[in-house]
Amino acid sequence: MTIIPYGRQDINQADIDAVVEVLRSDFLTQGPVIPAFEKAVASYCGALYAVAVSNATSALHIACLALNVGKGDVVWTTPITFPASSNCALHCGATVDFVDIDPRTYNISVNCLAEKLARAEKAGNLPQVIIPVHLCGQPCDMAGIHALSQHYGFKIIEDASHAIGGRYRGEPIGSCCYSDITVFSFHPVKIITSGEGGMALTNDTQLAKHMQLLRSHSITSDAADMHPRAPTELWNYQQIGLGFNYRMTDIHAALGLSQMQRLDEFVTKRHTIAKRYDELLTRIPVVTPWQHANSYSSFHLYLIRLKLDEINKTHRQVYEALRAAGILVNLHYIPVYRHPYYEQMGFRAGYCPQGEQYYSDAISIPMYPGLTEEEQDRVVAALREVTSI
Repeated sequence: MTIIPYGRQDINQADIDAVVEVLRSDFLTQGPVIPAFEKAVASYCGALYAVAVSNATSALHIACLALNVGKGDVVWTTPITFPASSNCALHCGATVDFVDIDPRTYNISVNCLAEKLARAEKAGNLPQVIIPVHLCGQPCDMAGIHALSQHYGFKIIEDASHAIGGRYRGEPIGSCCYSDITVFSFHPVKIITSGEGGMALTNDTQLAKHMQLLRSHSITSDAADMHPRAPTELWNYQQIGLGFNYRMTDIHAALGLSQMQRLDEFVTKRHTIAKRYDELLTRIPVVTPWQHANSYSSFHLYLIRLKLDEINKTHRQVYEALRAAGILVNLHYIPVYRHPYYEQMGFRAGYCPQGEQYYSDAISIPMYPGLTEEEQDRVVAALREVTSI
C-alpha cells in the first residue's frame, strides 16, 4: 500500500546544489549564507530585520525574552496550536492563559479576546504579550488584535509558523504591520523548509539586536557593546548576558534560501489543490475551510470538520480508518490546555468551548505541492467510503 502523508517537503536539484556548495565551502555555520537567507525573507515580507534560528520554538522563546517576558507576567495565546506557542512563555518564567477560537477561521477570536481583556483589566491581570497563531496559514484578524493592543498595552508576537507566503489586507505575513515580532517555521512539512529552522522578523532595531544576541549565548564582538577592560588585556568578544545556542547553520540556510525561490510557486500549488478539494468534497459530510476575504492563506494545512451527526462513526473511528487505508491524516491540534502537563496547572476540559468543539471533529487531510490529482482522488474516495452510512 502506498502511503500518502499529510505533508511532505519538495526538494529539487537546485536545493541539493545549494547545500553541496556550502558543504564544499569554508563555512558550515556562522558564515555568509545565513545573512543572505535572512535578507531574502525580510525583503519578501517587507520587514526591516530577520533573525534566523534553529527552529520556530527557539524563535518564539527569544521573541518573548526580547519583549521582557518574565516571572510575574502573563502571556495569552490560542488553545488550538502546537504547545510551543505557549511553552515559550513558560520557559521565560511567565504564566499562560488561552483565548477561545473563532468558529469559522479557528484562529483566536477577537471578540473573546476583547471580553477577556476587559475582565483582566478589572482584575489587574492584563497580559504582557498576546501570541495569535495563523492556523493552517490563514491570517488572524490582526487589525482587530492590534487595535486592542493599543488600548490595553500588550505586545504582539505573530506565530506564523504555518503562514509564510500568505497575505493579510494585501500585505505579506511577516511585515509586522500589526505586531512587534513575527515568527516563521521551516520544518520539512511547512511551506518552505531548511530541514529544521525558524526565523523571527521585526521592524524594531533594538528587538532585532536583542534577539541576535540571545541566539548566540549573548556574546558580542561589537566594540560598542563591550564593557571597558584594561587596555593591556585582549577582549575580542564578551558575553554580556545569558543567551542560548539557537543558531542556524549555513547548511540549513542554504536550503532555505534556495527554497525561497519557489515560495510563491508552492503557495499557488497549494491553492490549486485546496480549490480542487473544495469541489470534490461538496457531497461528503464534511465542512471545508472557510477563507476570510481580507486574507490569502498559505494553505499549510487543509483542515476539514466532520459532520458527525451525519456519519455513523466517531471522530476517532474516521481518523483510524483513513490511516488504515494509507491516508496519514492528522489532528492539528488537541487544545494545549488538555495535555497532562497543562492539566497539572489547573486547566480542565471545557475551558474553551469552541476549541473543544473543534477538537471533537477536526481532521487535516493531505496537503503539499507534490500531491498529485490521482493521490487527491484517492484521499477523497477513502474519505467518502469511511464517512458513508
